[in-house]
Amino acid sequence: MKLTDLAVVLLINLVWGLTFIAGKVGLNELPPVWFTGLRFAMLLVVLAPLLRWVPTQMPRVIAASLFCGALHFSLQYTALKMAEDVSTIAIVSQLTLPFAVILAMVMLGERLSRVRAFGTAAAFAGVVVIGFDPRVFGYGTAVVLCALACLSMALAQVLMRGLRNVPVFTLQAWVALISAPSLLGLSLIFESGQAEMTRAASLFTWANLAFTAFGSSLLGFGGMYYLLKRYPVSLVTPMFLLAPVIGVIAGVILLGDVVTARILLGAAITLAGVLAVAWTPRAKPAQE
Repeated sequence: MKLTDLAVVLLINLVWGLTFIAGKVGLNELPPVWFTGLRFAMLLVVLAPLLRWVPTQMPRVIAASLFCGALHFSLQYTALKMAEDVSTIAIVSQLTLPFAVILAMVMLGERLSRVRAFGTAAAFAGVVVIGFDPRVFGYGTAVVLCALACLSMALAQVLMRGLRNVPVFTLQAWVALISAPSLLGLSLIFESGQAEMTRAASLFTWANLAFTAFGSSLLGFGGMYYLLKRYPVSLVTPMFLLAPVIGVIAGVILLGDVVTARILLGAAITLAGVLAVAWTPRAKPAQE
């Protein structure tokens, strides 16, 4: 990767790591699906002028928007609400990596060099080391929902890789347009007390909601789409394994989670694997 693109990677990881904290804090006062719907409603207000119909690309745009927006986040924030700590969801959410690599090999014909395959395995192993804690197995339903959210995001990444002539923020505008009404509607059906909770929400909760909208979605997913247009899925996806490490560290500092030697070891392994993936040339496709 170019140094400028690596800077984008670091920014995305920082934002996404802190988003786990912002989401957990916001969910203390708002229901998860309602919270997510408000997130995309805020994003839609800003990006509505950038909505464009892209001929021949709309089926893929709509599918990617559904998987990346409404489906992924409704599952992930519900899991985050159910879990007692941020670390569990931050760790399990990195199942996106193996899902995305496998789907890219099956659907896009991407191939891995040995070094990149080893780096991917090492990065995922680092996350497993962090997550090999009894707490992770204490939230069965939350873990399952988070794993399904990861599969949804992996499908979205593969679909985004195949998009042509769709600007970054145009795609984000479609994600917001499709996600906001569907999530708010689902919340009205399956959740309760939204109006009272929204009126009672503190300014701090609204600030965290705004951070998830404009930080995670606008910068984070906009940057991810930018990278996916330039590099293979098997290179881009492992780059985001630093996010749960940042999320765990932020949880320790801001929420009082306990840090252990296992977390430090896993973070070091993950970093080594990500660096191996970043600085090794990709294997050429069978027919290039």
